[in-house]
Amino acid sequence: MIRFFAESSAISGDLIYLTADDFSHIRSLRLRPDERFIVCDGEGTDYICTLSKVEGHALSGQESIAKIIKACPSKGEPNVKCSVFIGLAKGDRMDYAVQKSVELGAHEIKLFPSNRCIAIPKDADKKTIRLQKIATETAKQCGRGIIPQVTILDSFDSAIRQASQAKLPLFFYECEEKQDLKGALGQLLEHSSPDTPHSISILTGPEGGFEPHEVNLAISKGMLVATLGPRILRCETAPAAALAALMFHTGNLS
Repeated sequence: MIRFFAESSAISGDLIYLTADDFSHIRSLRLRPDERFIVCDGEGTDYICTLSKVEGHALSGQESIAKIIKACPSKGEPNVKCSVFIGLAKGDRMDYAVQKSVELGAHEIKLFPSNRCIAIPKDADKKTIRLQKIATETAKQCGRGIIPQVTILDSFDSAIRQASQAKLPLFFYECEEKQDLKGALGQLLEHSSPDTPHSISILTGPEGGFEPHEVNLAISKGMLVATLGPRILRCETAPAAALAALMFHTGNLS
Protein backbone atom coordinates (compact mmCIF):
# COMPACT_ATOMS: atom_id res chain seq x y z
CA MET A 1 0.00 0.00 0.00
CA ILE A 2 1.06 3.57 -0.62
CA ARG A 3 2.52 5.22 2.47
CA PHE A 4 2.45 8.72 3.94
CA PHE A 5 3.73 10.31 7.15
CA ALA A 6 1.73 12.73 9.29
CA GLU A 7 2.46 14.84 12.35
CA SER A 8 0.72 13.68 15.52
CA SER A 9 -1.09 17.04 15.60
CA ALA A 10 -2.78 16.08 12.31
CA ILE A 11 -4.40 13.01 13.89
CA SER A 12 -7.74 13.66 15.58
CA GLY A 13 -9.95 10.79 16.70
CA ASP A 14 -10.46 8.53 13.68
CA LEU A 15 -9.41 11.19 11.18
CA ILE A 16 -6.04 12.29 9.81
CA TYR A 17 -5.66 15.60 8.01
CA LEU A 18 -3.29 15.20 5.07
CA THR A 19 -1.08 17.91 3.62
CA ALA A 20 -1.50 19.50 0.21
CA ASP A 21 1.57 17.64 -1.07
CA ASP A 22 0.16 14.30 0.04
CA PHE A 23 -3.18 15.11 -1.54
CA SER A 24 -1.46 15.97 -4.82
CA HIS A 25 0.28 12.59 -4.67
CA ILE A 26 -3.05 10.86 -4.02
CA ARG A 27 -4.58 12.62 -7.01
CA SER A 28 -1.69 11.66 -9.26
CA LEU A 29 -2.14 8.01 -8.26
CA ARG A 30 -5.91 8.24 -8.84
CA LEU A 31 -6.77 6.42 -5.63
CA ARG A 32 -10.43 5.49 -5.35
CA PRO A 33 -12.34 6.68 -2.24
CA ASP A 34 -12.52 3.11 -0.91
CA GLU A 35 -8.90 2.23 -1.71
CA ARG A 36 -6.73 1.75 1.37
CA PHE A 37 -3.40 3.38 2.10
CA ILE A 38 -1.14 3.81 5.15
CA VAL A 39 -0.47 6.92 7.17
CA CYS A 40 2.34 6.59 9.72
CA ASP A 41 2.67 8.90 12.71
CA GLY A 42 6.47 8.77 12.55
CA GLU A 43 6.60 7.17 15.99
CA GLY A 44 6.13 3.54 15.00
CA THR A 45 2.35 3.32 14.47
CA ASP A 46 0.71 2.71 11.09
CA TYR A 47 -2.89 3.72 10.38
CA ILE A 48 -4.73 1.89 7.62
CA CYS A 49 -6.96 4.53 6.03
CA THR A 50 -9.34 5.35 3.24
CA LEU A 51 -9.87 8.78 1.72
CA SER A 52 -12.75 10.43 3.53
CA LYS A 53 -12.83 13.83 1.90
CA VAL A 54 -11.21 15.45 -1.12
CA GLU A 55 -12.16 19.06 -0.56
CA GLY A 56 -10.38 21.83 1.31
CA HIS A 57 -11.01 21.78 5.05
CA ALA A 58 -11.91 25.18 6.48
CA LEU A 59 -10.45 24.55 9.93
CA SER A 60 -7.26 22.72 9.04
CA GLY A 61 -6.41 24.49 5.80
CA GLN A 62 -5.38 21.11 4.44
CA GLU A 63 -6.56 19.37 1.33
CA SER A 64 -7.94 16.01 2.33
CA ILE A 65 -8.97 13.87 5.25
CA ALA A 66 -8.11 10.21 5.77
CA LYS A 67 -10.46 8.03 7.80
CA ILE A 68 -8.70 5.52 10.05
CA ILE A 69 -9.81 1.92 9.59
CA LYS A 70 -7.35 0.39 12.07
CA ALA A 71 -4.02 1.05 13.77
CA CYS A 72 -1.09 -1.34 14.12
CA PRO A 73 2.64 -1.22 14.95
CA SER A 74 4.89 -0.46 12.00
CA LYS A 75 6.43 -3.68 10.72
CA GLY A 76 9.37 -1.88 9.19
CA GLU A 77 11.04 -0.90 12.46
CA PRO A 78 13.87 -3.12 13.77
CA ASN A 79 14.21 -4.07 17.44
CA VAL A 80 17.66 -2.51 17.52
CA LYS A 81 18.28 1.24 17.68
CA CYS A 82 21.32 2.00 15.55
CA SER A 83 22.84 5.45 15.05
CA VAL A 84 24.97 5.62 11.92
CA PHE A 85 27.91 8.03 11.76
CA ILE A 86 29.42 8.49 8.30
CA GLY A 87 32.48 10.50 7.25
CA LEU A 88 31.61 13.21 4.75
CA ALA A 89 32.27 12.32 1.12
CA LYS A 90 32.01 14.06 -2.23
CA GLY A 91 29.48 13.76 -5.01
CA ASP A 92 26.47 11.50 -4.72
CA ARG A 93 28.15 9.09 -2.30
CA MET A 94 26.36 10.70 0.63
CA ASP A 95 23.03 10.32 -1.17
CA TYR A 96 23.64 6.59 -1.56
CA ALA A 97 24.87 6.14 2.02
CA VAL A 98 21.84 7.93 3.48
CA GLN A 99 19.36 6.09 1.27
CA LYS A 100 20.75 2.63 2.05
CA SER A 101 21.09 3.39 5.77
CA VAL A 102 17.39 4.27 5.94
CA GLU A 103 16.42 1.15 3.97
CA LEU A 104 18.45 -1.07 6.27
CA GLY A 105 16.95 0.31 9.48
CA ALA A 106 19.16 3.13 10.80
CA HIS A 107 17.51 5.07 13.62
CA GLU A 108 19.40 8.26 12.80
CA ILE A 109 22.22 9.33 10.50
CA LYS A 110 24.98 11.75 11.42
CA LEU A 111 27.62 12.96 8.99
CA PHE A 112 30.94 14.32 10.21
CA PRO A 113 34.23 15.82 8.96
CA SER A 114 37.61 14.25 9.65
CA ASN A 115 41.22 14.84 8.63
CA ARG A 116 41.05 12.92 5.37
CA CYS A 117 37.67 14.17 4.16
CA ILE A 118 38.00 15.25 0.54
CA ALA A 119 34.88 17.40 0.48
CA ILE A 120 33.27 19.35 3.31
CA PRO A 121 30.04 21.18 2.35
CA LYS A 122 30.16 24.98 2.44
CA ASP A 123 26.42 25.17 3.02
CA ALA A 124 25.68 22.43 5.55
CA ASP A 125 22.08 23.53 6.07
CA LYS A 126 21.26 23.24 2.37
CA LYS A 127 22.91 19.83 2.12
CA THR A 128 21.10 18.62 5.24
CA ILE A 129 17.73 19.61 3.78
CA ARG A 130 18.44 17.69 0.58
CA LEU A 131 19.65 14.58 2.41
CA GLN A 132 16.68 14.73 4.77
CA LYS A 133 14.37 14.73 1.77
CA ILE A 134 16.13 11.59 0.51
CA ALA A 135 15.67 9.98 3.94
CA THR A 136 11.96 10.91 4.00
CA GLU A 137 11.22 9.54 0.54
CA THR A 138 13.18 6.38 1.29
CA ALA A 139 11.30 5.86 4.58
CA LYS A 140 8.01 6.03 2.67
CA GLN A 141 9.21 3.63 -0.02
CA CYS A 142 10.60 0.95 2.29
CA GLY A 143 7.87 0.96 4.96
CA ARG A 144 9.66 2.53 7.90
CA GLY A 145 7.76 3.52 11.04
CA ILE A 146 9.92 6.59 11.60
CA ILE A 147 11.75 9.06 9.42
CA PRO A 148 15.42 8.88 10.45
CA GLN A 149 16.84 12.34 11.04
CA VAL A 150 19.94 13.41 9.12
CA THR A 151 22.35 15.90 10.69
CA ILE A 152 25.81 17.18 9.85
CA LEU A 153 28.12 17.50 12.84
CA ASP A 154 30.74 20.23 13.05
CA SER A 155 33.69 18.09 14.11
CA PHE A 156 35.15 14.60 14.39
CA ASP A 157 35.37 15.03 18.16
CA SER A 158 31.62 15.62 18.31
CA ALA A 159 30.99 12.45 16.31
CA ILE A 160 33.15 10.37 18.67
CA ARG A 161 31.57 11.91 21.75
CA GLN A 162 28.05 11.12 20.56
CA ALA A 163 28.80 7.70 19.08
CA SER A 164 30.55 6.53 22.26
CA GLN A 165 27.30 6.91 24.25
CA ALA A 166 25.78 3.76 22.69
CA LYS A 167 25.73 0.44 24.50
CA LEU A 168 27.88 -0.99 21.71
CA PRO A 169 29.87 1.80 19.99
CA LEU A 170 31.56 0.39 16.88
CA PHE A 171 34.39 2.19 15.10
CA PHE A 172 35.29 0.57 11.77
CA TYR A 173 38.92 0.91 10.74
CA GLU A 174 40.48 -0.56 7.62
CA CYS A 175 43.77 -1.36 9.39
CA GLU A 176 42.25 -3.29 12.31
CA GLU A 177 43.36 -6.94 12.24
CA LYS A 178 42.14 -8.52 15.49
CA GLN A 179 38.50 -7.58 16.21
CA ASP A 180 36.01 -8.59 13.52
CA LEU A 181 32.37 -7.59 13.20
CA LYS A 182 31.01 -11.02 14.12
CA GLY A 183 32.88 -11.01 17.43
CA ALA A 184 31.82 -7.44 18.17
CA LEU A 185 28.14 -8.19 17.59
CA GLY A 186 28.45 -11.31 19.74
CA GLN A 187 29.33 -9.02 22.64
CA LEU A 188 26.06 -7.15 22.11
CA LEU A 189 23.90 -10.25 22.53
CA GLU A 190 25.92 -11.49 25.51
CA HIS A 191 25.45 -8.31 27.52
CA SER A 192 21.93 -7.24 26.50
CA SER A 193 18.52 -8.10 27.89
CA PRO A 194 15.99 -9.35 25.30
CA ASP A 195 13.44 -6.94 26.79
CA THR A 196 15.66 -3.90 26.25
CA PRO A 197 16.20 -2.44 22.76
CA HIS A 198 19.81 -2.72 21.69
CA SER A 199 21.63 0.62 21.44
CA ILE A 200 24.39 0.56 18.83
CA SER A 201 26.44 3.16 16.99
CA ILE A 202 28.25 2.46 13.74
CA LEU A 203 31.00 4.88 12.70
CA THR A 204 32.68 4.63 9.31
CA GLY A 205 35.22 6.88 7.61
CA PRO A 206 35.52 9.07 4.51
CA GLU A 207 37.24 8.20 1.20
CA GLY A 208 40.71 8.48 2.70
CA GLY A 209 40.03 6.51 5.87
CA PHE A 210 41.14 7.55 9.37
CA GLU A 211 44.34 9.00 10.76
CA PRO A 212 45.97 6.95 13.58
CA HIS A 213 45.33 9.72 16.11
CA GLU A 214 41.61 9.60 15.25
CA VAL A 215 41.57 5.88 15.95
CA ASN A 216 43.34 6.49 19.26
CA LEU A 217 40.73 9.09 20.22
CA ALA A 218 37.93 6.60 19.52
CA ILE A 219 39.63 3.99 21.69
CA SER A 220 40.17 6.50 24.51
CA LYS A 221 36.42 7.23 24.51
CA GLY A 222 35.53 3.54 24.83
CA MET A 223 34.67 2.73 21.23
CA LEU A 224 35.31 -0.79 19.96
CA VAL A 225 37.53 -0.75 16.88
CA ALA A 226 36.60 -3.48 14.39
CA THR A 227 37.22 -4.54 10.81
CA LEU A 228 34.71 -5.17 8.04
CA GLY A 229 36.91 -7.84 6.50
CA PRO A 230 40.00 -8.13 4.31
CA ARG A 231 38.61 -6.04 1.44
CA ILE A 232 38.70 -2.24 1.53
CA LEU A 233 35.12 -1.04 1.16
CA ARG A 234 34.17 2.28 -0.39
CA CYS A 235 32.98 4.94 2.04
CA GLU A 236 29.36 4.60 0.88
CA THR A 237 29.47 0.79 1.03
CA ALA A 238 30.90 0.40 4.54
CA PRO A 239 27.88 1.69 6.54
CA ALA A 240 25.49 -0.40 4.44
CA ALA A 241 27.60 -3.53 4.92
CA ALA A 242 27.85 -2.98 8.68
CA LEU A 243 24.12 -2.28 9.02
CA ALA A 244 23.13 -5.33 6.97
CA ALA A 245 25.34 -7.57 9.12
CA LEU A 246 23.92 -6.02 12.30
CA MET A 247 20.31 -6.49 11.19
CA PHE A 248 20.96 -10.09 10.20
CA HIS A 249 22.73 -10.83 13.48
CA THR A 250 19.83 -9.40 15.51
CA GLY A 251 17.13 -11.22 13.53
CA ASN A 252 15.91 -8.18 11.60
CA LEU A 253 16.64 -9.64 8.17
CA SER A 254 15.13 -13.06 8.75
